[in-house]
Amino acid sequence: MRRLQSKASRLVFAYEAGPCGYVLYRYLTGKGLTCLVVAPSLIPKKAGDHVKTDRRDAVQLARLLRSGDLTAVTVPSVEDEALRDVCRAREDTVADLIAAKFRLKSFLLRLGLHYAGRADWNAAHRRYLARVVCPTPAQQIVFQDYVHTVDARVERLRRLEAELAALIPAWRLHPVVEALQALRGVQQTVAVTVLTELGDLTRFDTPRQLGAFVGLTPSEYSSGPSRRQGPITKAGNGHARRALIEAAWAYRFPAKVSPIIQKRLEGLRPPVPAIAWKAQVRLCKRYRRLVARGKNPNVAVTAIARELLAFMWAIAREVPLSA
Repeated sequence: MRRLQSKASRLVFAYEAGPCGYVLYRYLTGKGLTCLVVAPSLIPKKAGDHVKTDRRDAVQLARLLRSGDLTAVTVPSVEDEALRDVCRAREDTVADLIAAKFRLKSFLLRLGLHYAGRADWNAAHRRYLARVVCPTPAQQIVFQDYVHTVDARVERLRRLEAELAALIPAWRLHPVVEALQALRGVQQTVAVTVLTELGDLTRFDTPRQLGAFVGLTPSEYSSGPSRRQGPITKAGNGHARRALIEAAWAYRFPAKVSPIIQKRLEGLRPPVPAIAWKAQVRLCKRYRRLVARGKNPNVAVTAIARELLAFMWAIAREVPLSA
């Protein structure tokens, strides 16, 4: 930086987004310099170029930056990134917990031990596990270790969810989190995950742009009069896309305002409940129509998730944020 500042009056920096995060971006912007964090998947590349070195990559970034062909990502604030880290830690813990339960069930299955009821880890299921006796002492040690692993994952998940609930009220997007919970299937975890991953939804001009950013729009290969649409692009943020699809499964059933949703509607601005009810009527009906036309339920739910995100965008526009 010192060497370059002596040769030019204005410096512009760019680097690819990656596992190193935004430390360099914040360091450069803190010194009053312009810096862009570039989306690696949107960097133009020549199909015949098979030589990759750090020097060639730097030269290519400099040329594309000069021509204006680089797409910069939105850099979150330190507070937004911190809350996003908690959400991702919770998501990783859920995945670890599912894997730990699966290993325990597989171990019992190999020993021929079958639970007659629903293995949903309720009190009855836990009492059954406490009565399990393995054929050998070594296998009993393995069994207890699997059980302790599940208990540790459950405790870690409880701690992270408590920490997340304590951080949300002081967050700048807390009013939007409360408003989004008016939607069916969008509880606090889903709302916080979407907002921490995507930021302020109103920065997108249209819901179509938002859906394309998350990767919920269908891929397309059209040439001349033919038009082919394929699976969703799966571009953008996979964490937000996964949370939206999980929330969209709630629209398989007829539209209804449950007591839980009614409680979440209390105290919200008048347009928000109307948008939420409109979304519920439309999406529940649309799911039934898609399935009746022979669409796979997974495909139908993906289409519902795309429209659900559009309704979330509409609700976010109705919620004023403090400066």
